[in-house]
Amino acid sequence: MLRSLLRRTTVTAACAGLLWSAVPAHAQPARPHPVSPAAWAGRATDAYNALQAHLYQGKDQHGLYLERTPRQANDPEHSYLWPMREAAAATVDMQELPRSGPAYRTDATERFDTIELYFTPGTRPGYESYLPAPLGSGGDIYYDDNAVVGLSELDQYDSTGDRTYLARAEQIVPIVTRAWDSDTTKACPGGMDWFDSTNNTIRATNVTALSAQLAARLYEHTHNPAYLAKAEQWYGWVYSCMRQAPGLYGNDRGDDGSTNPTLWTYNSGAMIGTATALYRGTGNADYLRKATEDARASLAYWTQGTRLHDQPAIFNAFYFKDLLDLDAVRPDPAYRKAVSAYAESTYAANRDAATGLFHFQPSGGGDYDPNVPAETLEQSAMVQIFATLAANN
Repeated sequence: MLRSLLRRTTVTAACAGLLWSAVPAHAQPARPHPVSPAAWAGRATDAYNALQAHLYQGKDQHGLYLERTPRQANDPEHSYLWPMREAAAATVDMQELPRSGPAYRTDATERFDTIELYFTPGTRPGYESYLPAPLGSGGDIYYDDNAVVGLSELDQYDSTGDRTYLARAEQIVPIVTRAWDSDTTKACPGGMDWFDSTNNTIRATNVTALSAQLAARLYEHTHNPAYLAKAEQWYGWVYSCMRQAPGLYGNDRGDDGSTNPTLWTYNSGAMIGTATALYRGTGNADYLRKATEDARASLAYWTQGTRLHDQPAIFNAFYFKDLLDLDAVRPDPAYRKAVSAYAESTYAANRDAATGLFHFQPSGGGDYDPNVPAETLEQSAMVQIFATLAANN
């Protein structure tokens, strides 16, 4: 069963130019002074509490989440894998908060146990887009979903030192390796399929770059040269075949030779994050140069006008974390300034003060619309952004 494409179709249409101009009546101008780490931690806590109050389905529902609230007639009983992963990522970030972080360790453990409900073994194992039997009807294995699950497993390993999470991240590498397209007759040979099906017709930037980031980070932890080889191959394909300009990467290449030039912040971020991890793992200064070039150029692009505002909040969460990851290696105050500005304006303009939930356009970005249900995906994104700002001060 294909995961619902409605959201992705809506996002593509919106960011292709059908953007929004209405300003929510409750929006307030951003504060002129910096927000303290303690204040960011407070905002992360409030957003997390709202996530748990309105979207978490409880232990008696296996620790699963709703797709959105209020639940719509065509919504599944539980969320798809991607929102579940983002709720887990948000909880890992809460676990890293100064002082209050340890209180979230039990929640984080539960999140990762719940993610395992989406895993299916067999000859082509992987995390399915929706819960397999007995909890659901299953779904296709999307390789981008699997790559980001692996990245979160590594985050949890970094946070806890529990090698269970490292092992889970390692078991995802053979899964995403299946995605590599070895047909040398195609334009710009290589790249990774979006999902595991004969119906797949594109080689996706997000899959390839996120898988490269996973392999690069695994190389840092294990020094296994096989991971380095994969990371360099996958990163190299995106860099040579999808780069439209420094820091800006097209969305995908079709098997028919077409190219989808749509730009997303998380594709910029994945390439910055991969190059940063490759630099840390190898000491090769060329990777640091590439990461810095992509970061500065992409930031110059994305901070123009309403571009960041109009991107899905979850894509921005990816991008901001990768910028701050680079900032830890090669500091640049512009990175945190951009993250803080987005976080502050979104807190002021997109939050329902009565519920603590964030509302966007159907694309997951743009102006506040109280008639669009709040989603686990975007609520988790705001938790991640606030918590990351609190921990990286």
